[in-house]
Amino acid sequence: MLNEQIAKDVGPAHLDIAWEQLGDPKHPTVLLVMGLAAQLVNWPLGFLRALVARELHVVRFDNRDSGHSTHMRDAPTPDLPAALKGELSSASYTFSDMAADAVGLLDALKIDAAHVVGASMGGAIAQTIALEHPTRVRSLTTMMSTTGDMSVGQAHPETMKALFGGTPVRTREEVVARAVRHLAVVGSPAFPADLASVAEIAGLAYDRDYDEVAIARQAVASVASGDRTPRLRTLDVPTLVLHGLADTLCDPSGGRATAAAIPGAELVLIDGMGHNLPPGLWERIADHIAAIVRKGEARAAGTAPQRLESR
Repeated sequence: MLNEQIAKDVGPAHLDIAWEQLGDPKHPTVLLVMGLAAQLVNWPLGFLRALVARELHVVRFDNRDSGHSTHMRDAPTPDLPAALKGELSSASYTFSDMAADAVGLLDALKIDAAHVVGASMGGAIAQTIALEHPTRVRSLTTMMSTTGDMSVGQAHPETMKALFGGTPVRTREEVVARAVRHLAVVGSPAFPADLASVAEIAGLAYDRDYDEVAIARQAVASVASGDRTPRLRTLDVPTLVLHGLADTLCDPSGGRATAAAIPGAELVLIDGMGHNLPPGLWERIADHIAAIVRKGEARAAGTAPQRLESR
């Protein structure tokens, strides 16, 4: 059962942002940023518990245009094919705006700085938070994401065909079936998923919000936000870049390029991991995040990081 709350008048855009926290607020805060067409419920609860077990305070939230956060219904009709050709007039916002939303949530929660963790498009937003609001970020983790450079991190053609071909879905049952079907395409071949849980989360997400136009607005925002590579080279923050070598939705070249661009970034490539967070990797990924959090906390305190205990 969710214990979500709504923060009002958040950030420069004065939006409603739905959020939930787990763990002790006295512990270092990890701000989790989800990706395209995803909601706060798409962060697996078992993964959150693994982070909390490592003495981390976890905050997850719905981006604008997802879940129970504000939907930009008065925005121009998004035209993704035109955006991909360079015509960006239908873009109603960019990752800079979404980053400002996230920082506005930190303001609302009275959190001075957080360890920002982003998945997929959320990784790009997390990078933008670090670039444009550096004093609010103690460490950066970017997972299964890329730099915005269109020559890296692209989806494989067969994956695009499998995900976006066929007839549109509308009903709850169709959307849940699509989520399970898509997992077979983008999931982690070496780490089985809990299909019942995947279906449950897809149903919950449908019940909270089903807005295909909002998803298109987020997709156009992704294109309109451009290449971050030159700016990433200026970052000075402890950074973890994590990517699955079996990811066909965001090719591992995106993770490699991100780590190459950010000075001192640690690159973790996982065999058999695709574009999801399967149960078999929750503990391992939580260990990596806890380690980069310790580096960030040590830097903030001006001390050497504590060694991560094995579990």
